[in-house]
Amino acid sequence: MDRKILETLQIEGRISNADLAEKVHLSASACHRRVQRLEQAGVIRGYVALLDPRAVDRRATVFVEITLTGQADEILDGFERAVARIPDVLECHLMAGTADYLLKVVAQDTEDFARIHRRYLARLPGVAQMHSSFALRTVCETTALPI
Repeated sequence: MDRKILETLQIEGRISNADLAEKVHLSASACHRRVQRLEQAGVIRGYVALLDPRAVDRRATVFVEITLTGQADEILDGFERAVARIPDVLECHLMAGTADYLLKVVAQDTEDFARIHRRYLARLPGVAQMHSSFALRTVCETTALPI
């Protein structure tokens, strides 16, 4: 039952409790209790509005691979604290492989990315190498986790 609730909420985050209960074949009160339990357990972290990047003038998506000068805790921690403060970075992942980190950055265009690079990325501590790749087109995209 929880899986049905989670699948529905991932697609229709604004669905009313009454409609959700009907969709998953529960009473409204039982459905509400389950959703509250999922929220309290941290399974449901929050609810958001998903914006169209073009509508908010963020047409460019850039993936940036970062290699650090070392793997010491203080280097990793310093980098992670600094990158978390960059407003244009949507995601930052510690990686296994050739790069240490992979960033997903949004920008208005290439000129705006150059500004982000100069103002933020080039000043990140502990960076040895940085490689940027511009997405030409998004083929598929979802926020829904398979459950």
